[in-house]
Amino acid sequence: MLSEHRRLLQETFARYGGEEIDNQGDAFFYVFSRARAAAEAAVDAQRALNAYEWPEGAQIHVRMGMHTGESAVSEGRHHGIGVHRAARIMATGHGGQVLLSQATASVLSDDELDGITLRDLGEHLLKDMNRPERIHQLVVEGLPSEFPPLRAGESGRADNGLRFSLLGPLEVRSEGSPVQLGGPKQRALLALLLVDAGRTVSTDRLIDALWGEHPPRTAATSLQNFVSQLRKQLGPDLLVTKPPGYLLRIDPLHLDVNRVHALLAEARDAPVAERAAKLREAIDMWRGPPLEEFAFEAFAEGEIARLGELRLNLLEERIEADIEAGRSGEVVAELEALVGQHPLRERFREQLMLALYQSGRQAEALEAFQEGRRVLVDELGIDPSPRLKQLHGAILRQEVGIEAARAAPAQDHFEDVVETMLQGRVVPVLGADVAELTVRLAERFGYPDDDGAATLPRVAQYIAVMKGSGPLYDELHELLGADLPPTPIHRFFAALPALLRERGLPHQLLVTTSYDTALERAFEEAGETFEIVSYLAAGRNRGRFCHIGTDGNGRLIEQPNTYATELSLERNTVILKLHGQVERTPGREWESFVVTEDDYIDYLTETDVAAAVPVGLAATLRRSHFLFLGYTMADWNLRVVLHRLWGDQPLTYRSWAVQPEAKPLEREFWHRRDVEVVELAFEEYAETLGRFVAAGT
Repeated sequence: MLSEHRRLLQETFARYGGEEIDNQGDAFFYVFSRARAAAEAAVDAQRALNAYEWPEGAQIHVRMGMHTGESAVSEGRHHGIGVHRAARIMATGHGGQVLLSQATASVLSDDELDGITLRDLGEHLLKDMNRPERIHQLVVEGLPSEFPPLRAGESGRADNGLRFSLLGPLEVRSEGSPVQLGGPKQRALLALLLVDAGRTVSTDRLIDALWGEHPPRTAATSLQNFVSQLRKQLGPDLLVTKPPGYLLRIDPLHLDVNRVHALLAEARDAPVAERAAKLREAIDMWRGPPLEEFAFEAFAEGEIARLGELRLNLLEERIEADIEAGRSGEVVAELEALVGQHPLRERFREQLMLALYQSGRQAEALEAFQEGRRVLVDELGIDPSPRLKQLHGAILRQEVGIEAARAAPAQDHFEDVVETMLQGRVVPVLGADVAELTVRLAERFGYPDDDGAATLPRVAQYIAVMKGSGPLYDELHELLGADLPPTPIHRFFAALPALLRERGLPHQLLVTTSYDTALERAFEEAGETFEIVSYLAAGRNRGRFCHIGTDGNGRLIEQPNTYATELSLERNTVILKLHGQVERTPGREWESFVVTEDDYIDYLTETDVAAAVPVGLAATLRRSHFLFLGYTMADWNLRVVLHRLWGDQPLTYRSWAVQPEAKPLEREFWHRRDVEVVELAFEEYAETLGRFVAAGT
């Protein structure tokens, strides 16, 4: 069995370029050139071991640990702290478990691995290590994913096993018993840090939240005293000083809000019975109104609203699972109460109509629709959504097998976005689908797609190296220079300037990473003027922006900090093209593309891309809400943009991302940026947003 186990591992690891460096009995040490290759090799090895027909009554379970870093090599052997760390991580696991260091998890987070997600297991103190290591587990479809706690000692956790609760009154428990906290200010400090657990909260923000616009002169000293008291109550390693403020370092799953998000992510892909059970477990974590004691504190208003919306979403998902499981009759009474409490929330009404119809109560289902229509017309002056009308029609026709539609964004979402948009405070960030462009470039230049992982930066890099940047730019110009038709999203934003002018508001700033001119064409067709600010990725002015005015003439922005009167949202819409653009003029003087891997590396190493943006636009970016459209986790260029403009901090103002069928990893990516995810097709989103804009004007 040992030899067969060895053969399976060796064959699998060799396929991914793994090199065996050492072995001791049934333990093996391999090195790989890329973290992704190591992860995929580990997953395939576990699958091979799981599928192999071992002798009756036998089963081989192998634990694996991975770390990304440099090792020292002498006499053909690898050694050093990196090797030691990988071995210690492996030692904490159980048979069948694949564990990763934080370094490896960070690298893998830039890739979307098919059928594989990462689970954060929190911080653990490894043997012979001075600091706790945050350990992650690879969760693989079709393989066991639940294991006993890691073998690292309890003392290894930075939070010493404390459990934190925000879904109700603020509460901290240790071994099941409540921890006595201090007075209101100290409790508010802990709540602020918990809301942003794992991220640095600046001293200025804490003082502003605790004392308001006019803090006492002793505020900074008082804050330090509160921090010292919290350290005494919770442990010295929990709350760390990290300029420009403080960071609360806890196991993410020791905070009830994060456990709810984890259960919701697990439930989305689970069988219906398990899905309903996980959602019930998540809902049961509420012990009352979230952050109840801070209901009237300004710093808590946004988080309380977000958690309230989260609970309603959980209820919608759980009720949908119950209906799907055939328990329609059991949820009617609950839905009637929820519709009464939230009469404008169409998904509850939709579920009520469906539950009534499936329970043989067609007339009541139709009456529920008519009541909803009356409420919407009376209070908002709008008709029910197309989805609700579609369900109404299906019930009228007595169709068989009607199922719940995919979850629609709450009506509150569209109301919030439109209200903010009509105040001139939303910056749309528009992505681009480059799949077809990638395929055409690859075909044109014979790109050898041996691993089936062709991306635009990779293909463009190949062309630039093998053929030169000139042929690459010429082909991009030919492919992108065609007059592509605007999308419904483009046309929606091109229709807004007239509404903003009526309200006496400035024009829009639109940010895009698209290279083509479809957005500009939408504005031209609408009769609207616009100006373009485009990034220059090559040439002597690389790293700067150029300004192309309404007359089509361009100029270099040499001093962005003083470039104000030349470019104003009071006069025209501005389109900020962060990755350059194709130019339709014969001279192509300002044509440039952030497209190759080297371009992206240059983009990352620029001291501060945000500082190159003209001062007026930079100010707008800092004080605006963002609406992201057309981005997924596969778009690593988005993460580059976010990092260059905002660093690791959450966005300052509430923002939204429209992403059809977002995956758990993608939802977590946005959640960590405090960005609300809306799962809806772009055309449907634009149509619905247009209806709400019309109703709000």
